[in-house]
Amino acid sequence: MSQVTMIARPASTAQQVHDWLHQRIIQGDLLPGARLSETEIAEQIGLSRQPVREAFIRLASDGLAEVRPQRGTYIGKISVSAVLSARLIREAVESDLAAMVAGSGADLAAMRAELDVQDQANITGDVAAFIASDDRFHCAMALAAGQAAVWNDLERLKSQMNRLRHLSMRVFDRSATIAQHRAILTALEQGDGDAAQTAVRTHLRQMLTELPQIAAAHPDYFTE
Repeated sequence: MSQVTMIARPASTAQQVHDWLHQRIIQGDLLPGARLSETEIAEQIGLSRQPVREAFIRLASDGLAEVRPQRGTYIGKISVSAVLSARLIREAVESDLAAMVAGSGADLAAMRAELDVQDQANITGDVAAFIASDDRFHCAMALAAGQAAVWNDLERLKSQMNRLRHLSMRVFDRSATIAQHRAILTALEQGDGDAAQTAVRTHLRQMLTELPQIAAAHPDYFTE
């Protein structure tokens, strides 16, 4: 029987536009309530309006944009309920992952390396680099537990949560986040599953304090 060769196809133009806009929304470059212009974006990136229109539709399905008939497309507000749901799921899942890793003898070098990256990003004030490293730290824990697919599932849940993180990390003390990461890693290295779970829960519950403060400072950015 002849073998079938699978050829990876490049992302469509509309998908590339979607991914670019998606990242800008997550990072807060495009703020909630801002109007998106098909014409302006098409001209900016040198494309026709069709792939831009398709990208807008995909963003709307992601919950990141709102298409208003006869009025245009606007950046969606941050859903408080979606943020809280993602946070709760992450706490439940990642505390279990921490228990799996503690005492397993897994290589934790990747997590350790990310703390150095976070220290440097904190010094330079590079919020985007800090959050990217934060994600890699948590991903590395999932990988150490042999649960890469679980991290991929979590990633799909946390778009709204990530939008809040980009806002909060510009305001709150990032060194506190680093200290929480160190507490997680220390517990894992010592093989203390209970302490690792507690450290993960403490870390992920920080958002419960930050969310009301950010929402109070920017009420127009949020919806229930």
